[in-house]
Amino acid sequence: MLKKLHLTFSVVLIFLCNISLLKADLIIPNSSILPAEVIKIQLIGLMNNDKEFEDSGIEQTWNFAHPNNKKNTGPLPNFKMMIKGNSYQMLLNHLSHTITELGSSENWAQFEVIILDKEKIYHKFNWQVEKFTMEGPWKDAG
Repeated sequence: MLKKLHLTFSVVLIFLCNISLLKADLIIPNSSILPAEVIKIQLIGLMNNDKEFEDSGIEQTWNFAHPNNKKNTGPLPNFKMMIKGNSYQMLLNHLSHTITELGSSENWAQFEVIILDKEKIYHKFNWQVEKFTMEGPWKDAG
C-alpha cells in the first residue's frame, strides 16, 4: 500500500513539474525585445495556440498585452473568451501571417498584420505596440 501511494505521489509530482516547465516556456516581456518581435511572438503563439499547453498561445499574447488593454478586457479568462469570439478567432491556429511596419516613434510602433486563417481566408489588422514605461518592454496596445 505504501509503495502504491509513493508511486501515485511521484506520478502526480512529475505531472505538476511538467506543467510548471511548460508554462515557463512562455516568453516574458523585456526591454530588449523589439516591437516587430513582440508581434511575431504573439502571432506565433496564436498560430500554435495549444502547442505547449491548452491556450498557451493566448497566454503568450496576454503576457505582452499593455496594462491599458488588460484593464479593458478584464482578467485572462475574459481575454481568452474574447480571442475565441467572432472578432478574433481567425488568429487561432492560422496558417501564416505577414507583419509590415507602418510607422513608429520612440514609444510606439504600428504594423499592418495580414493573417491567412485555417479556412484560407485573409484578414488584415492594424497592430500597435507601446512601451509600458519610458524604458520598459514593448507591449501590445491594441
